[in-house]
Amino acid sequence: MSKKNYAGIPDKYARIDEAKVVLIPVPYDGTSTWQKGADKGPDAFLEASENMEVYDIETRSEVYKKGVYLAPPVTENSSPEKMVEAVYKTTKNYIAQEKFVTLFGGEHSISIGSIRAFNESFEDLTVVQLDAHADLRPEYEGSKCNHACAMHEASKKTNLIQVGIRSMDISETEYMDENQVYFGHDLYEDWMDDAIGQMTPNVFITIDLDAFDPSILPSTGTPEPGGLFWYETLEFLKLMFKKKNVVGFDIVELCPNENEKSSDFLAAKLYYKMLSYKFKYQNYNEEDEDE
Repeated sequence: MSKKNYAGIPDKYARIDEAKVVLIPVPYDGTSTWQKGADKGPDAFLEASENMEVYDIETRSEVYKKGVYLAPPVTENSSPEKMVEAVYKTTKNYIAQEKFVTLFGGEHSISIGSIRAFNESFEDLTVVQLDAHADLRPEYEGSKCNHACAMHEASKKTNLIQVGIRSMDISETEYMDENQVYFGHDLYEDWMDDAIGQMTPNVFITIDLDAFDPSILPSTGTPEPGGLFWYETLEFLKLMFKKKNVVGFDIVELCPNENEKSSDFLAAKLYYKMLSYKFKYQNYNEEDEDE
């Protein structure tokens, strides 16, 4: 990966000592089972970010001025277990520096390490997973750190809420709390409020980009029909940033296609939107907003 500032921002906003946000790229694709290429996701995301307008119309803000430090990528790939440990240690290190820590993968197995670090650092953590797949297998193809196992540890050690799920193996039903799953085929009118009501104060968000419908984001390793759309997803994210203390997030499973750049750009806009919501609403009080 070439070392540039995130989104091409000026150096004064990209220094670790000044930045409130840390972005950790994890170009790992060691266990994916269909389309390979998620290891190229971080570079494609960063390239798209450089071509993005950095004024957010909705929040009327330029959140990059809070400072975004682009950390050296986590490149450990000798085994899934060693990759997870490297992600865990790197994430924990930046959390300890009191940064708002974000990650961009790579395949979803990177989230095992990031969630482990956040769960140790924040009390009573809720993990909100936006995903097409349940990812609840305890082990797959000989490893507990396979992408198909990305949420198993979270299901045991955190308050896990799953949104957009529309593909799973029957064995995963054993580990799923269906009261906290919002299936893609059954997103009823008040599902967002119900999901918010199940969350603890501290929330970590993990977004597998295959949560989105492939009509708006086709470039992912395992696209599934019937996914989320742009504005409904933003509505849910904004609600979480308003109502809860979002302590960090990761975005995974961009599998770039040289002939299809809109997916890269959606990922770039999504990341920037989430930062914009974080700093717009971190001290949000409903009484202060004239709606």
